[in-house]
Amino acid sequence: MTFRITEQSYLVLLALAEEPRHGYGVVQAVVELSDGAVKLGAGTLYGILDRLVAAEMAEASGEFIVDGRLRRYYRLTEAGLDALSKETARMRALARRAQRVLTAAPRPALGGA
Repeated sequence: MTFRITEQSYLVLLALAEEPRHGYGVVQAVVELSDGAVKLGAGTLYGILDRLVAAEMAEASGEFIVDGRLRRYYRLTEAGLDALSKETARMRALARRAQRVLTAAPRPALGGA
């Protein structure tokens, strides 16, 4: 199964790389990691987690009852860490190429003619 890493799934992988988390903990971490730009709804989050588990990039790591509610924790697998590292390297290389293009690009004239 090929898993396409989107911005949202990248942030979920990154959140799980810090430590195992339950769903709400992942949501909070994603908000923090994205400086508030990405807010995952429950359906989106659990859809991503289901796909990550199916792709063997994450796995359930336990269930605990906290305040009367069941919390299932997820953790990154070696495959998930590898995919996260490769995607980070790919984005870093893309950012370097973008910086070279932007540095070499002519600046538009201000004031309009």
